[in-house]
Order: sequence, then structure tokens, then C-alpha cells
Amino acid sequence: MKFTFTHPVHSHPYNPELVTGAGVAIVAAAAEAAGFDGFGFTDHPAPTQRWLESGGHDALDPFVAMGFAAAHTTTLRLIPNIVVLPYRNPFVVAKSGATLDLISDGRFTLGVGVGYLKREFAALGVDFDERGQLFDEALEVIRGVWTTDDFSYEGRQFTASGITAHPRPVSRPHPPIWIGGNTAVARRRVTTHGDGWCPFPAPAMLAQTARTAEMNSDTLGDGIDDLRRRLETADRDPSGVDISFTNAEGGSPGDDAFNPDAYLSGVEKLAELGVTWLTGGAAWRQPGAPARHDRTVRQDDHPGTLSAGPPSPPV
Repeated sequence: MKFTFTHPVHSHPYNPELVTGAGVAIVAAAAEAAGFDGFGFTDHPAPTQRWLESGGHDALDPFVAMGFAAAHTTTLRLIPNIVVLPYRNPFVVAKSGATLDLISDGRFTLGVGVGYLKREFAALGVDFDERGQLFDEALEVIRGVWTTDDFSYEGRQFTASGITAHPRPVSRPHPPIWIGGNTAVARRRVTTHGDGWCPFPAPAMLAQTARTAEMNSDTLGDGIDDLRRRLETADRDPSGVDISFTNAEGGSPGDDAFNPDAYLSGVEKLAELGVTWLTGGAAWRQPGAPARHDRTVRQDDHPGTLSAGPPSPPV
């Protein structure tokens, strides 16, 4: 199992130290030094004040921020959590992703989702009711232009004729594409277009808000079994498709009530289900401030020999 986390700008208002170039660089470098495998940012270019005041969060542009992180790391994989694909023309996403893959020497994974914030779609001039169709055609376009010269495509809102977009990504055949969402439709898209599935924990209320299916560590196994059946039917090897999920057992690292042993038990359970990447958040403390725990989870622990270790750097 590998470990990735999202840059801790998960509040409104945000911590101003985290959104500077120095802040991004420090967190990314600390994550790499601590043994994390991946690092990313969320995607909310135009959230509403109401959403922010109801538990939402501010965000940096994921491609710009990941490019900055790439310049200060050498092994950390850059995995947005997630890019809302219908927000942008797919050729723009393809160019941003190809550039990031190039400057990072092949360390980019494109994590994408359909999106659910209706007013954010409206602010960006994107038809909310068309988001599913826009998502599907974007997947076709991105894979196509990453691998084909003289590429043509008739989209719902654009006409592309004879497009050749160089330089291409250095990853072959292209950077991995992880598809988010908890539904059978998301797993169908993974089977057709994806290299990974990244569902997220969603109790009933959150699932309703995010317009997706409920999901937790108990129901995840059914989803993984369904995905494997779909992949085998499509003559694809399930072992070649990554699965990312968040561990809710034991609480959140950094919180006073965090239980490392329960957390590690949850990690083991997810590994047995077939999860290959563990996605999590990260607590931030001021430099020099005391750690909250004597024992916390080291991200370089292998799930087969999980143990607790000393506090990690302030990531």
C-alpha cells in the first residue's frame, strides 16, 4: 500500500502560511521526507460563500500548486484530489497534465471527478445537467490527445479537427487516470477509461449532498468486487488498477482523540480489501510546537508489518 494526502488547506478561512510558495514547498518536501508517496490539492475555483460557511474549504489552483510542489521534490507523486473535469475544456486539462508530467519527470496522476456544486458550475458557465456527458467526452479527449497526433473530436461544446498537442507526457502510454465517485457509473468509467478508482467515505447526508452513493469501509468491498468483475469482463487485469480510499478508523492523525492502533487496524482491513493507496489529510502545527501524540502512524510502515513510530514532521 502507498500513502498520499491532500495539502491541508481544508478550512475557511485558510491558514495563510500554507498557501504561500514557501508553505507549499515546506509541506511537499516534508511529506517526501516522511515517506509519503503522493501529494495533491483540491479543485474549487469558484465556491460560494454559503458552501464555505457550511463546512467547505478554500483552495489553490491544483495544477499551479502541484507544479510548485514538483520543483521542490524528486519522488513524490502528484495526485490532485480531485480535478473537476467538466469545469474546463478537456484540451486545457490535457495540456496542463502533460506539462506537469513533463516537469515532474513522469510523477503525475490525473485524479478526476464529475463535481456536485451546482452554483460553482453556474459561475464557470458550465451546464450542471450535462456534467456526466461532459465528463465522459473529456476522458476520451484527454486520452486521445495524449496519445494521438492529428486528433479530431466533435464535442458537445467544441469542435476539434486535426489537433496535435506536443510535447506529450513522458509517462507511457499516458499519465494514470484515477476516476472518483462511489457509484456503479464511476466503476463503469474506470473499466473503460481509468487506471484507478478513488471513491470516498460518504455517510447518507454527505452522499446526498455530493450526489453519489453512500460508502464506508464496510461497503467498499462490494464496490471493489463489482469493479473487478467489470474489469475481468473487459479483459483487463484488476491488479493493474489502483484503488484509493480514506481510513476513518481511529480518528484523524493530529487530533487529541486519535488512536494509532485502531488506525493501523483500519489500514490493514483496507489492504485486505484491495486498497492500494491510502488517502488522508494531515494536521498542521506551528514549527517548534509540541506534537500531540507520543505515538503516531509512520507513513512508510508497510501494511504487512504495521507498527507505530515517532511523530512525523509537521505535514
